[in-house]
Parts: sequence; C-alpha cells; structure tokens
Amino acid sequence: MTPIVSVLLAALVGAVIGSFLNVCIYRIPLKRSVVFPASACGNCGRQLSWFENVPVLSWAVLGGRCRTCKSSISIRYPIVEALTAVMFAALWWYYGPGVPLASRLIFGCLLLVLFAIDLEHHLLPNVLTLPGIVIGFAFSFFGEPGWMSSLIGILVGGGVLYAIAEGYYRIRHEEGLGMGDVKMLAMIGAFLGWKLTLVTLMMSSIAGSIVGVGLIAAQRGGMKYALPFGTFLAMGAVLADTIGPGVLTWYIGLLQP
Repeated sequence: MTPIVSVLLAALVGAVIGSFLNVCIYRIPLKRSVVFPASACGNCGRQLSWFENVPVLSWAVLGGRCRTCKSSISIRYPIVEALTAVMFAALWWYYGPGVPLASRLIFGCLLLVLFAIDLEHHLLPNVLTLPGIVIGFAFSFFGEPGWMSSLIGILVGGGVLYAIAEGYYRIRHEEGLGMGDVKMLAMIGAFLGWKLTLVTLMMSSIAGSIVGVGLIAAQRGGMKYALPFGTFLAMGAVLADTIGPGVLTWYIGLLQP
C-alpha cells in the first residue's frame, strides 16, 4: 500500500468516525445512548437510510435538509466529519501505526466532541472528561509525556483552574468557571503533561480574551457574558500539542542571558 493510499484510507475511516462523533455530540447532552436506536431525523423522527449517513456527501446531496420533512440539518455534521477525516489523515501521516497514533486520535476525538458540546450547550460532560483523564494517564506509561509529567499535568491542570474558580467565587460571589472546565484541563494534562498544559491554559486564555473583547466591541456581549471556555481549552490544547514545544523553546530562550 502506497503512503498516499494509506493516508486516504485513514481519512475515510476518520470521516466514518466523525459521523459517530456527531451522534455523541447530539445525544450525550440529552443523556441518550450513543449506540441505540439508529440515527433518525431530529425533527420528524424517521430513521435514516444508509445512503443518508454517508459522511459529508449525504448532507451535500440532500442540500442540508431532511429528505422527508425538509427540516434543516445543521452544517455541524459535515464540518465535524470533514475535520475528523483531516485529523485522521494528518495523524496517520505524522505518526504511522502505533501507540502515539492511538493516543492522539482518542485525544483529538475527545477534544472535538467537547468543543462542539460546550459551544452549543455550555456543558462539558463527565462521561467524556473523567474517562479521558484515565485514558490519557494510561497512555503516558507507553510514551510521551511520561507518567510523572502526566500525573503532574492532571494535578496542575485541575488545580490551577480550580484555584481560579474558587478565588473568583470568593471575590465576586458568583461562578466564573464551571467544574467541567477544571476536569477538562485535567484531562488535557493527562495527555500532554504539565508543561504543555500550562501552554494550553495560556493560549486558551489569550483566545478567550480576544473573542470576549471582540464581542464587547461588537456590542454582542457584556463583561458578564458567559463564554464557553471549554471550546477555547480545546483550541489551546490543539495548538499546544502542535506548536507548543516550539513556543516553550522560544520562551525559555528569552529567559536565558
């Protein structure tokens, strides 16, 4: 099998997995099984045929509408499927088969689902973050970042956000960060280790500040507008996992005389 063919097959598998991730994004906030029943239209309830479940293509062919009731189908579906396909192809090309590939695929899928759920529902379900902490820590025994860095990442990731949330509550007497954010950063710490967890927090905080200021400037939110911080944590984690080591090297170089 040529490298190009293997990457294309990885993308195809990713698109199929992306279809399942869409099911998770839709059903987990509703506390419904992600396995049964089969996929159906969210409006009329008709069970979808196999050709209506082809990733990306079905949405495009149907014009983003249900074949029966003509209700609109969210563009999130093809976007998630396409992003998952790209992620699988890129990670297969970079890592090849092995434990690091499995680790990053699971981590990427978790981040993508958490990003979408938090963006839509302002919710970071325990059913994703808590198993994610365990899985990330388990993978650390077989490669980067190593179990010690992973354990410290869990403690630092969860501890830093918990301290910020507790301090904000004591000063302002209102909730600023939810415990879901705390558990999500602990999960990120399990996969990335403590150093890149701090990079994640830095990048996600910068991104959140920029978007928050933009919303205020556009008069679409005030100082108390609740931003879904989990979405920024997901983006920060992706950046930390890709360019984070370079950022750390650059920053350490600045500190050296």
